[in-house]
Parts: sequence; structure tokens; C-alpha cells
Amino acid sequence: MGNTLNAKYGLKRVINASGRMSILGVSAPSDTVMEAMKQGGQSYVEIADLVDKAGDYIARILGSEAAVIVNSASSGIALSVAAIVTQGNRRRSERLHQEINPKNEIIILKGHNVQYGAPVETMVYLGGGRLLEVGYANEGRAEHIEDAISDKTAAILYVKSHHTVQKNMISVEEAWDVAQRCGVPLIVDAAAEEDLQKYVKYSDLAIYSGSKAIEGPTSGIVAGKRTFIEWVKVQGHGIGRSMKVGKETSFGLLQALDEYMGKEDKSEQEKALLEALMPLNDIAGVQVSVVQDEAGRAIYRGRIQIDAQQTGITAKEVAERLQNGEIAIYTRDYGVRQGYFDIDPRPLLGDDITVIEAKIRELTGGR
Repeated sequence: MGNTLNAKYGLKRVINASGRMSILGVSAPSDTVMEAMKQGGQSYVEIADLVDKAGDYIARILGSEAAVIVNSASSGIALSVAAIVTQGNRRRSERLHQEINPKNEIIILKGHNVQYGAPVETMVYLGGGRLLEVGYANEGRAEHIEDAISDKTAAILYVKSHHTVQKNMISVEEAWDVAQRCGVPLIVDAAAEEDLQKYVKYSDLAIYSGSKAIEGPTSGIVAGKRTFIEWVKVQGHGIGRSMKVGKETSFGLLQALDEYMGKEDKSEQEKALLEALMPLNDIAGVQVSVVQDEAGRAIYRGRIQIDAQQTGITAKEVAERLQNGEIAIYTRDYGVRQGYFDIDPRPLLGDDITVIEAKIRELTGGR
């Protein structure tokens, strides 16, 4: 069905081997999720009631005091910052960018201020915060955060992501310890994390994507302490109005969350799927291996290492040609300057893995 629609509107067939990436629509929800969206979209509901009831339902699943559905993890950052900066005051929320709140500093480790498709700092400033980077690109310690806390500090923002610097950074548990000791709210951006129940235990507000690990529609979840969640809801009358969530999205996310919590671990099957890439090892200058996700999640990817001297083509060139071909094949290309790219098996459909193997073979001269 997807490829039929692509053809109707003149879009390329896309093979997503890069993971849950926003530029490709993140994930492909199940039939039952789409059916829930259809039923929800074709019904009327009191939106304020849906916001509260859906939030309570999610909170029970995650083990948090409260929760609210937002339209993305990005908006979750902006709305969480706005909530804490305004302390849920309606007037201050409506005049967020007209009247500067003096207590608006958001402390973040330098290695966490990353570009994930948009800069983290952009979402902080959108929420009326002012970012204060602490520590260094290769070192983030508890005392870096603690020493920066002042009467201007609104919150600490901890970003749990494969995009951030992993080496020599404190854990979320250590950041939570500092926050509690100093009486400062902690926001945790855990957009793509799979353990949904972990981060609500170590934060005042935890942010998840609804469309990454959960594989729901484009959406996000903010979960945490009830007072802070109520402050987030107030932002719906301010900047949150431009980030509102459709009823069909809410019902789709609730269904996806139900399915996610009962989902079997498919990491071994996904790892086995990567065996289809192993014949590429027969090509001079191409080496295939299986690697685990850099952030420690139970995600396995096929790493294609290219020796340009032997193949006559660099990893960067192979990745670009895969992406720009008649079938657009998107790989996880963060390592192309180091001579490799990764194949993420989780989003692959149908004969995708066979097409990928054949195209890499063709580009590296192993036809």
C-alpha cells in the first residue's frame, strides 16, 4: 500500500535502514494502531477530557504520577521548559517571549547540547529558557552541574541519546541525585529510549517519542510529577497551541503503547536478518560485522566497513549513492568519515535486506 501511494504522488520507494529517523517518517505503525487512529479520528470527543484521561492511562503504564501526550519529543522539551520557567502561571505562559522570567536558566552538560535534526538549545529557547552549558565536550561531572546552580536556575536538562557524548559523562541516576540534593527540577529527554518505566524514576519530567521505540503515530509523551505535568498542560494556551495533538493521534498512541508493553524482544531475529549481508565479506575491501547500539540498548546493526583503496569508492560515496538511487536506501551514516556505515534491521520490510545487499555489492564492484 505504501509503495502504491508513493507512486501516486511521485515519491520514491524508500528503504529505511537508518533506524527510527524523523526524516523518513520515523516508524511504520501496525494495522491495529492505524485502525485505532481511524476510529478515533471519526469520532467526537471532549479534547480536554481526552487529554486528562489519556494522560492518566499512560501514567499507569509508565508508573509516573501523571502524563500528557504532546506532538513530538521536541515539543516535549519546549513545553517542559516553558512549564517550569512559568511555573504554570497562565499570564506568564501567554506572554512567554514578551516578559522575560528571571529564573529561566536551564543547565545542560556541554556534551548533551546536540543537533538531532534540530538543536536541543533551540527547543530550550523556544520554551522561554536560557541554556547554560557546563562541563566539557569530553567530560561531564556532577560537580559541573552543582557548581552552576544559582538563583537563576529553573531546571537541569539531561539528554539520554546516542547523539550525545557517551564517554566520561555522568549517568541519569547521578544527575537525579544532584537535582534532588539541590532542590532543582530535572528534565530528562529520553526520546528514543526503550525502557519507558526507567526514566520517570529519575526525573521530574521525562520525555519520550511516541513514534520511535513505541512505533506509534508522530507524537511524544511527557511523564512525571503531577504538579509539573499540570504546568505543561497550561502551555496549551500559549506556545503549545501550535503543537496541539489530534484526537486520532492520541488514540493511535494509546494503542501503540498497549502493544509495545506486550511486545516480544525481537533483537535476536533482527540480528539474524543481518546474516543476509555477510556474503559481502567476500568482496575485497568490504568487511561486515554486527555491532550493538552505542547507547547500550538491545539494538544490533550490521556495520559495513569500506577500504576505499581496495574498492575504489569510499564509505561516504557508497552511502550517498545508496540514498540517491532509484530506490532511496537510507543507512545510518554517522561513521562514514571513519570508513563505515551501519544497517539497522528494525525498520526493514519485505525484501529490503536483499535489495540493500545487492546494491552495496554493485557499488563496491562485487557484482
